Amino acid sequence: MRAFQHSDPKKQGPLSGACTRQPKLIHPFREGNGRCARVLSTLMALQAGLPPLDFGCMEGRGKRRYIAAIHAALGRDYAPMEDIFRVLIARTRSAAP
Repeated sequence: MRAFQHSDPKKQGPLSGACTRQPKLIHPFREGNGRCARVLSTLMALQAGLPPLDFGCMEGRGKRRYIAAIHAALGRDYAPMEDIFRVLIARTRSAAP
């Protein structure tokens, strides 16, 4: 967590992506683990001094990209999830007062 807090914003996407994909890989149920991943990601963001994350970019087409990123992570291709979290963090920062 300390690495996330002190990392520059360009590194926060990869760190968030890593923490999101791992619980999905070990979660015992196929459905429902997205909520846990969002809570963990939000907790990391709050501890890093960010506002609560805006997951709106994961609706509609974004959800399909998110699911594709999870599948890519299963094959050890983490770039799609990192990209999603870079966008999500940037969106959150731009919406913050």
